Parts: sequence; C-alpha cells; structure tokens
Amino acid sequence: MKKNYWLIAIFLLLGGFTAWYVLSGKKDEKSTLGWDRQFKVPVADIEKIFIAKRTGETTTIERDGDAWKVNGKWKAGKNITENLLEAVSNIELQYVPPPAALESLTKELASRGIKVEVYGKGGKKLKAYYIGGVTTNAEGTVAIMEGAEQPMVVHIPNMVGQIRTRYDSTGDDWRDKNIFSYKPEDIEAVSIEYPQQRNQSFRLFKNGSNWDVKPFYDNTPPSNKPVVKGKVEGFLMGFEALKAESFENTYAKKDSIRQMIPFSIVSVTDKKGEQRKAAFYPTFRLDKYTGERRSDIVERYFADVSTGDWMLTQHGVFKKIFWSYDAFF
Repeated sequence: MKKNYWLIAIFLLLGGFTAWYVLSGKKDEKSTLGWDRQFKVPVADIEKIFIAKRTGETTTIERDGDAWKVNGKWKAGKNITENLLEAVSNIELQYVPPPAALESLTKELASRGIKVEVYGKGGKKLKAYYIGGVTTNAEGTVAIMEGAEQPMVVHIPNMVGQIRTRYDSTGDDWRDKNIFSYKPEDIEAVSIEYPQQRNQSFRLFKNGSNWDVKPFYDNTPPSNKPVVKGKVEGFLMGFEALKAESFENTYAKKDSIRQMIPFSIVSVTDKKGEQRKAAFYPTFRLDKYTGERRSDIVERYFADVSTGDWMLTQHGVFKKIFWSYDAFF
C-alpha cells in the first residue's frame, strides 16, 4: 500500500511538470513567434493613425484633446472616427489562410493594400500593417503585418462582415459634417438674412442676461412686443447639431450657383467672438427622367460655408432654424 502512494506521488509530479512545460512552451511561442498575428492596439494608447492608399492619398487621424483631427486641420467626424478606432483596437486573427491561397492573397495586398500605421505617445510606432480585400464569404478581411511574409485573415470578434471599409474612406469623408454645432449657452449672437423676404430677416443678440431681436434691415419697422424668452431658447437649441449630408467641394456648378440670390444667409457668433457663416441655395425636386424641375418643393440646399466648403444639406434638418423675425414675439 505504501508503495502505491509513492507511485501516485511520482505520477502527479511528472504530470504537473509536463503541464508546466507545455504551457510555458506555448506562452514562449506566442511571445516570440506570434508578433505577426497581433494587430490590435488599445484606444487609450493611440495618439495618431496614418493611412496611405495605393492611389497616393494619405490621411492622418490625430488625437486633439478629447476629440480627433484630420490632417492637422479639420475636426474629424465622430461616427467615422469611432468606427476606425473600433477596428484598430479590436482587430484580431480569424484564421491563417491555407498555403494554396497565399500567392493570390499576396498579389491582392500588393495591388489594393491600405497601409495603416498606429502611433502612441512621443510618436512611437506601435503597429504597422496592410489591409487588403475581403474573403470569398465576405466575413473576413485579408491583412499582413509590415515585415511579415504570411498574410492573415482578420476580423472584429462578434461582428459579421469585413472591416476594410473602416479604413477605406477618402478626403472629406473623414471630416465632421456639422455646419453649426453650438450649445445654446455658447452663442452670443445669430443673424438670419432672407434676401427675398427682407422683412423676415433679423438679428438676435445678448443684452446682459436677456436677448434682443432686431430687424436685419434698417427700413424694417421694429416690433413693439416683448421677446418671449422660451422662444429664443427653443430657437438656439436648434443649432446644437446641424449636419450636412455631404461635402461637395468638387461640384462643377458651384461658382454659377454663387451668382444667384440665396434663400438665406445664417451667421452665428460664439462667446469667443468667432463667427461661422453659411449661405443656403435651394435645390428643387427634379424629374428623374428629364432632370428638369418638377415642383416648388425644396428638398435640399447647397451651403456655401465660411470655412471655404461647399456642402449639401437637407431641408428637413435645417428648416428648424429658418425662423422669421415676428416668430420671437
């Protein structure tokens, strides 16, 4: 019986040693050989993401306090930046492609690969890899770490679909599309001019703790009625997130449209004294076959913004700020 106890003890010791050896070997293998399979970087460690496409176009998304900036100049769009950060911080190996697929995947990466460089504090490069196309079942994305020879198929866990689109935007698509984005308490003055309805144009401005509303044009008779504070507050709330549908800076006819009389010219001045201005030119519903104007229904406006941008906006979004002078009394 005593002999059996010794045999059991020896067996347990050998089993424990074997388990330790196998596990430590796997850990070693992961740390020394798995660098080309470890793509993700925690958002907290990211200060800058550089993206370069085969077309020669480059984009830099850089941390700017609590927000992000595009190419050192423009505020980055919230949703598109969050989608990119989700990809960069969650991208994982899905599987290693079979040897038979390597030649075609390598060629595809060489022709369509998007280079991604992720930087941390002090400009330290944390990761650099290439994002290629999608797998045949459209559930994975081909990627390869810079300096590696083996392409991988990657994904975001618990998400069905490819992730190339998270990196594949171009130019103005990365930018914040808000034309006006102000909290009511940050606004000092608003003016809205209606060149073809001059008597409905107005200037709204702070007067101590109150608000005054005056006609925009001197020849418009002022109202003798008191300003309703609740109406002013409701009006100002409309400026919190007035987002355009798209940037149209390459639109060929914008110079000719600028020669027309705009529907309105809106100007907002904030507490810092900075002003944002936009002129709105209506576009009407067109016949889908002839392209000719079909009705007087305004669906969208082209906006000529003081940032130098030409943008397309929806009437349904911006109509809430197109108030008339007499609406405040």
